Amino acid sequence: MRLSNVSWALFALVLMVGLVSACGSSSSDGSGTTANPPAEVPPGGDGGDGGDGGDDGDDGDGDVCEGAQSYASTWEAVQEIIFERNGCAQDVCHGSSAAGGLDLRPDVAYANLVEAPSTSYRFPRITPGDNDRSYLWLKLASKVFPDEYQGFGTPMPSGLPAISEDELELLRRWIYGGAPETGTSLETEELVDGCLPEIEPLTIAPLPAPDPSEGIQLVMPPWVLEASSEHEVCFASYYDLTGKVPAANLVGRGTRFRYWSSEMRQDPQSHHLLVSRADTDAVDISDPDFGPWTCKSGDQIGAACDPLDLAACNGTGGCATEFVDGFACFNFGPPGLGFLSTEGLPGGAQAAQSFTEFPAGVFSTMPMKGIVVWNSHAFNLTTKDHAMNARVNVYFAGPENADIQTSGIFDISNIFGPDAAPFEENTLCSDYTLPENAHLYSLSSHTHQRGKHFTADLADGTRLYESFVYNDPLNLTFDPPMVFDSPNPADRTITFCALYNNGRNPDGSPNVEEVTRYSRLPQSVFQPGVPGRCSPVACVNDGMVGERCNGVGDDAACDSSPGAGDGWCDACRITGGESTENEMFLPLGRFYVP
Repeated sequence: MRLSNVSWALFALVLMVGLVSACGSSSSDGSGTTANPPAEVPPGGDGGDGGDGGDDGDDGDGDVCEGAQSYASTWEAVQEIIFERNGCAQDVCHGSSAAGGLDLRPDVAYANLVEAPSTSYRFPRITPGDNDRSYLWLKLASKVFPDEYQGFGTPMPSGLPAISEDELELLRRWIYGGAPETGTSLETEELVDGCLPEIEPLTIAPLPAPDPSEGIQLVMPPWVLEASSEHEVCFASYYDLTGKVPAANLVGRGTRFRYWSSEMRQDPQSHHLLVSRADTDAVDISDPDFGPWTCKSGDQIGAACDPLDLAACNGTGGCATEFVDGFACFNFGPPGLGFLSTEGLPGGAQAAQSFTEFPAGVFSTMPMKGIVVWNSHAFNLTTKDHAMNARVNVYFAGPENADIQTSGIFDISNIFGPDAAPFEENTLCSDYTLPENAHLYSLSSHTHQRGKHFTADLADGTRLYESFVYNDPLNLTFDPPMVFDSPNPADRTITFCALYNNGRNPDGSPNVEEVTRYSRLPQSVFQPGVPGRCSPVACVNDGMVGERCNGVGDDAACDSSPGAGDGWCDACRITGGESTENEMFLPLGRFYVP
């Protein structure tokens, strides 16, 4: 099976990375370069610094790390636990001998891995945010899971036992969190046999802009995500690529251009980023429904700006509308700007890093200039505010990608369908029928935290897709594409299913920490018109867990004895909605019809 992060253009990730080595990886020296430093947090937020590297994890009582090793960062733990303990950094391997050109000793390992080019593949040894495009990870995974990861050369470490599954998962979570050199990556503490600093917001290394002859970059105006909060915001900005696209790539009398590939990188606090666009011929950028346009970056933060003036905000591109809470940008801005009535841009993802490329001959197009609508959903589990950053690279299509327009699977028919009762599981399914002669080349999925198992099957029972991780779903590519040329619609129908667990332990007992709780829904879900509200129907207090109750305030029904006053009616059915405390069911994929 060939694994990849290629999927629907709004949730795009890709495959394949490069590196050749004798003990883990190899490549030429170099750490890659970055451009356009991440935005500062506007007044009112400090942004965090990714960790000071000096906190031992002690909470003040002085005994948290007693007898345990203390690490200054997740990266330091990765270096010690994975590379040094497994012999990868020893002199005869990737130590002083630098086998395959790779030195993994502590003082140089980070620079030699993160965005460092390899000798035989076109992707780095470590791609921040994307383990499936991090050849080092793939080389190690091919020894831990040889049946799942093949075709990446000699599994590593060579001549030594495979690293453990937990060690591989630690590496994956660090990469997924942006592969930072400092600070603690989310959900790595439980995989480290020691202490890490308190989690602080992380700013991912900016995605380098493409060569001007190969593509363009769109920069999202930064928005502040407050400490200990979850928000889904909508806002608009303007772009104009006039004079920046080679004539050979223009279509529609020069009003649009073809692209074949895109890449997106965003701070790891993000749950998803969706990007849509509208032509200024269809939507008036001066419409008052947009609200005020102000600078969101540079030294003019808060100043009024003209979005059509590319020099506004000191030319940073940070002129944008106000950040408005809203699910998928429905009802945002003037009429005609709704999410379903605008075109999807390349980029957008449910991970820190994504990459998509179309098969040979396949392309998509976008306008030379227009309005960009950014829909960013993120959660901040730290005690510091953070400015969210994102960049999208769009790569021009050459003559070899100029024949067939790509299409996508984006089935919202049951998006808010999950509804498992408290402390129960259930499965939701829906069918999607491809057009005749469709060439399917990728599949993916989107759920929230209670989505445990997502599948896609053909009518004859053949399983095409399976994913178990909601916040890092498998993005599967088919090379060559699967051809659905039967005149019988049943033969072209894919059944997508997802299993949802609403607080049920493997032994069938209730889990009050995992069940949907009214008290844990973020305040944003209580805005008019936003899905996500729930009505409690079960108790969560000791001795009464799972007993029936009837809505907010019916705590007396949960009292351990009449009048005890210890009841809590708080557990809900799974309710579809925008927050990760709610749920979604979203089959994704891409195909083309020659």
